[in-house]
Amino acid sequence: MAEIVSLAEAIADAVHDGDTVAMEGFTHLIPHAAGREVIRQRRRDLTLVRMTPDVIYDQVIGAGCARKLVFSWGGNPGVGTLHRFRDAIEHDWPVPLELEEHSHAGMANRYVAGASGLPFAVLRGYSGTGLVSQPTHTRDNIAEIVCPFTGDRLTAVAALRPDVTVIHAQRADRKGNVQLWGITGVQKEAVLAAARSVVTVEEIVDELDPRPGAVVLPAWAVGYVALAPGGAHPSYALDYTIRDNDFYVAWDAISRDREAFARWLDEHVYAEAAA
Repeated sequence: MAEIVSLAEAIADAVHDGDTVAMEGFTHLIPHAAGREVIRQRRRDLTLVRMTPDVIYDQVIGAGCARKLVFSWGGNPGVGTLHRFRDAIEHDWPVPLELEEHSHAGMANRYVAGASGLPFAVLRGYSGTGLVSQPTHTRDNIAEIVCPFTGDRLTAVAALRPDVTVIHAQRADRKGNVQLWGITGVQKEAVLAAARSVVTVEEIVDELDPRPGAVVLPAWAVGYVALAPGGAHPSYALDYTIRDNDFYVAWDAISRDREAFARWLDEHVYAEAAA
């Protein structure tokens, strides 16, 4: 059953050095406040999993928290390159970063398999691509198989089962049931696939009212709920906050330079712990 705690307590209890951590949210409801808390608590040797490692993982990688990234696309959306990510790949700064690359469909199906308690998912999209043919770390989690019914050659992708999944949502009730709506991506599947989970929310209410198309994660499927208004910034939470486009543009300059990035960490992440 979900426990309602502070964000610092949730991350301290749920995220450990060496864990495989998924922080999901597709353009919307990205759990940035939780990502900064992981940095603040100086977690190390994490395997980061995310379909679109954008600014949130640029920050976590740049802070030296990660040893590996499992992903399907990487960039500063609408702006360009993730410079801290690139520095880690090209120069091993601040630490070397191992990569495992998949397609969006592959990542989504891997989460679904994990959430369903299945060992793998099957799809066609990898056939004939370098993800199958080239000797990369990705090959450890894909395999060509033959359909026992049709004889078709397909690709199996291993299930994703993170140690912990972190997401942001609009709200939770006082029992720990979580409700999110809008662009929901793979948050539900990522939570259900994980051994532990942390959900930050814009507000905690007495009762969840019905919302067309909303996803409700029951309290028994959630580990920790933490109140974090604005916790998706600079992304957005539909009906609560708007996307801060200026931040994404500004991030390009901040992240290009190691010293500028270090100053940003000191001023906007570590200083908050001392406040």
